[in-house]
Amino acid sequence: MAFDINTLLAEASRRSGGLEDFGDEAFRPGLAALIESLNGEAGLSDLGRQLLGERIIELLKNRLVLEDWCRRRPEILAEPVDDPIVIVGLPRTGTTLLQRILSCDPRLYPMRWWEARFPTPVPDAPAAGPDPRIAAAKAEVKAMLEANPALLAIHPFDAEAADEEGILMEHSFMSFFDAYADIPGYTRWMWQHDQTPAYIHLKRMLKFIQWQKKQRGEVATRWVLKTPHHLRQIDVLFAVFPGAQVIQTHRDPLETIPSIGSFIHNLWAIYGRAADPVRAGRQWSDIWSRGIAATMACRGQTAPDRFLDVWFADTLSRPLEVVRSIYDFVGLGFPAGIQERMQDYLEHNAREKRPLHSYSLEHYGLSEEKLKADFAAYRARYILPRQP
Repeated sequence: MAFDINTLLAEASRRSGGLEDFGDEAFRPGLAALIESLNGEAGLSDLGRQLLGERIIELLKNRLVLEDWCRRRPEILAEPVDDPIVIVGLPRTGTTLLQRILSCDPRLYPMRWWEARFPTPVPDAPAAGPDPRIAAAKAEVKAMLEANPALLAIHPFDAEAADEEGILMEHSFMSFFDAYADIPGYTRWMWQHDQTPAYIHLKRMLKFIQWQKKQRGEVATRWVLKTPHHLRQIDVLFAVFPGAQVIQTHRDPLETIPSIGSFIHNLWAIYGRAADPVRAGRQWSDIWSRGIAATMACRGQTAPDRFLDVWFADTLSRPLEVVRSIYDFVGLGFPAGIQERMQDYLEHNAREKRPLHSYSLEHYGLSEEKLKADFAAYRARYILPRQP
């Protein structure tokens, strides 16, 4: 059965108890483009259709609940979130590791997986004890990894750890839905349309989550965010978050892109009837070559003090030195107590504790020659000068 927008909107309203205000109507074109691609080209399995249908309804319901909270508690929108520390880079370049190390610092707000995945409070939840959303997120991660254990070798899924705010951007239907399904029409739509509404709504959601953190007694000074998705529109990030400082991570695309193809193919396999590894590899190689080019163009027009460059090999070999350079860049002190917290995290979360991730260029329709051509400018600027 095909997805129908009006049916999805009505069901979201019903599940929210009859709320009708979805907020800024700018989400509707993205939703329409997504639905068209899901119906026409995704090749979803019955399970995939069920899962994505439920996800879309949940996103719409969250929009309704967010607007209701902001109406009843207008102080939410006064929360300051203009100056996040934002980690960006190709996937597989150490972005998650850096975010989780920095999140050991209580002076910084982390975006935990469960907060991004379930951003609105559970009605009538008990004031004492763990937030029930944590248990829901843990159950979801467990089910996802049981459905496809290979995912854990690619990304360290953890319901209580810091993760991507790109999950929040799904609420505007301008996000990485093309990571869940083979929907090139939606990808083309994304490149052709202004993403500003998604970033404005992201800011609104960050205010709401920050307000919730403060209600729980968590008070920090700045967010530490990360998602490779920002590479696709780094200029919009700066426009909406004027105080943002960006940590850009670097690693040779010859190493990262086939790994990304593997990750996307494994995600597509959850939702699709016959996920094609070649299509996954080639589509996402194109997405990231365009994203890297867009970010390089933005950097050429932006004051250099907005960016700090970090290399994956350095993050692995001397992580606390890299973190110290980040703290110098953003103007934070680096006291011994914070360093000890970070060292403890590193000792208990070593990469070797997870299964190895195996992949090849050829399996994902890629070649060294093509990758060198597509990422030539990026490799010349950031990779080749560091190679012996």
